[in-house]
Amino acid sequence: MSLDETHDPARVSWVKSANGHADFPIQNLPLGVFSSDGVSPRGGIAIGDSILDLRALFESGLLKDDAGRAALLAFGDSLNPLLQAGGQLRRALRRQVSELLSDQSQRSLIEPMLHDAGDCRIHLPASIGDYTDFYVGIHHALNVGRLFRPDNPLLPNYKHVPIGYHGRASSVRPSGAVVQRPLGQLKAAQEAAPTFGPTHRLDYELELGAWIGAENDLGKPVPLAQAEQHLAGLCLLNDWSARDVQAWEYQPLGPFLAKNFLTTISPWIVTAEALEPYRIAPDPRPESDPAPLPYLDDPTDRSRGGFALALEVRLSTQKMRQSGLDDVVISLSHARHMYWSIGQMITHHTSNGCNLRAGDLLGTGTLSAPTPDGFGSLLELTKGGAEPITLPSGETRTFLEDGDEIVLTGRLDAHGRVAIGFGECRGRIAMADVT
Repeated sequence: MSLDETHDPARVSWVKSANGHADFPIQNLPLGVFSSDGVSPRGGIAIGDSILDLRALFESGLLKDDAGRAALLAFGDSLNPLLQAGGQLRRALRRQVSELLSDQSQRSLIEPMLHDAGDCRIHLPASIGDYTDFYVGIHHALNVGRLFRPDNPLLPNYKHVPIGYHGRASSVRPSGAVVQRPLGQLKAAQEAAPTFGPTHRLDYELELGAWIGAENDLGKPVPLAQAEQHLAGLCLLNDWSARDVQAWEYQPLGPFLAKNFLTTISPWIVTAEALEPYRIAPDPRPESDPAPLPYLDDPTDRSRGGFALALEVRLSTQKMRQSGLDDVVISLSHARHMYWSIGQMITHHTSNGCNLRAGDLLGTGTLSAPTPDGFGSLLELTKGGAEPITLPSGETRTFLEDGDEIVLTGRLDAHGRVAIGFGECRGRIAMADVT
């Protein structure tokens, strides 16, 4: 990929709210699915505080050739057909939409196709066939490892293989979905037998989600040099976790009910094309670390496999909201803390011949920073619940309580570029259903 006029920092839109927008200036143009009164679920593009209706835009006849074909694939309630079509059609759509939204002479034609985002419902952007969660945040792995194995926090395989597990696609929901406290088997160390009830150690996890576009055939691994041809874009992802359920169930087969009750994502796909100006080299590995095996090593991935992406977690409680207190930032991290890149995740996932399909979702795992102000979970921030954090209301937290709300945000920024974001990844805790 290369930069083009859609990335021009001087380009502005006649959609006034787009200019200076924290997430959706004209340099972004993320893809999603929306509906509103009288408008069935369909593909759209976020621009400022508005959503451009791709079906209406196609029917106007303003889109030509590949751009028109791309919009036609976004008519339904999921973007899977458009994702599967690959980057050429997405790039054509992006270029023509960027031109239309920046050309004042097109305003009278396009403006009726815009919907106020505040009046719309935003859906999952794709029908997710499979969801895989990785563990590529090395500082999270070290922090959690130290809680249980102080002398040897990283397992021997961590620096050789991108660790992951298959999650549950059916419980992935867009930002704003209620997080109902899950039930599960719980067993404290001093108890002789487990009990069943609501989790007492509900946690968030600060992650990125990678959307798969073009597919690979069963039995055909994806070389690392080609991996990003299969990346459609990114979102934010919160893999809610019941830590006490997890502690009892995860051996010997790993995460299960402690994770699959809900995963929240930001619902807009920030496309691979929009990400281009913010590509950076991943953090260098210590010289003492083993070199990746050849199938996980590529010079292009070494030079631009990372993202200039700052990540933030905010928390509010019911008491804080009732008292008029703003939510509080509890974590500031960065995507550069990924030990394995998105490309390496894709390549390893397919290395045994596994076929990825359009609309599949890959989570990075928790992306903690090396210092406490950037820890990406309460498990780390409170050292397993031993050291509560104090909030502006005077309340303390070891893990999340009913009424608490977590908001993840992310900001891609680079020198000389217009910053872009994802929108919110928000979830509020509701009490468990014990009926």
